[in-house]
Amino acid sequence: MKRLIGPIALAAILALTGCSAPNSGGTAAEATSNPSTAVASTPTPDPVVIPDLAGDWKQNNSASDDGWMTATVSGNTITASFVTDNGDTTSLFWVGSFTPPTDDTTPYTWTSTRDKAATETALLASTDATKDFIYEDDEISFPVSIAGSTATVRLSKN
Repeated sequence: MKRLIGPIALAAILALTGCSAPNSGGTAAEATSNPSTAVASTPTPDPVVIPDLAGDWKQNNSASDDGWMTATVSGNTITASFVTDNGDTTSLFWVGSFTPPTDDTTPYTWTSTRDKAATETALLASTDATKDFIYEDDEISFPVSIAGSTATVRLSKN
């Protein structure tokens, strides 16, 4: 009887724990449950999509049917203007430099430095040394103050 206990115990242990022989073509489930035989994979990072601010933008929250603001972004310059008389009159509000985004972080906020030479003779141009702009949800927004009232202008790309 003692001779049978040893082989039965060994068979029971092997049945419960599995054998330690190398895996030769096991299933995918077996490979993932045994970390020593699973193949490590490097996850592919999502591509970084840098916002393309270049182009023409038009105000989407104007309270007037015949007046709005526009902006043009080219390189590292943003130019914003008032448009009135249903598009017949354009008045310069802002010309300034900025640093375009280098990653996909939103909201992207930048401080533009006014181009004094470009704005010094424009009657409706801001005289602020800098102006903060925000890009978020495919919009550029910035504050405009006139005669003590401030409104947030929101622009969508044309």
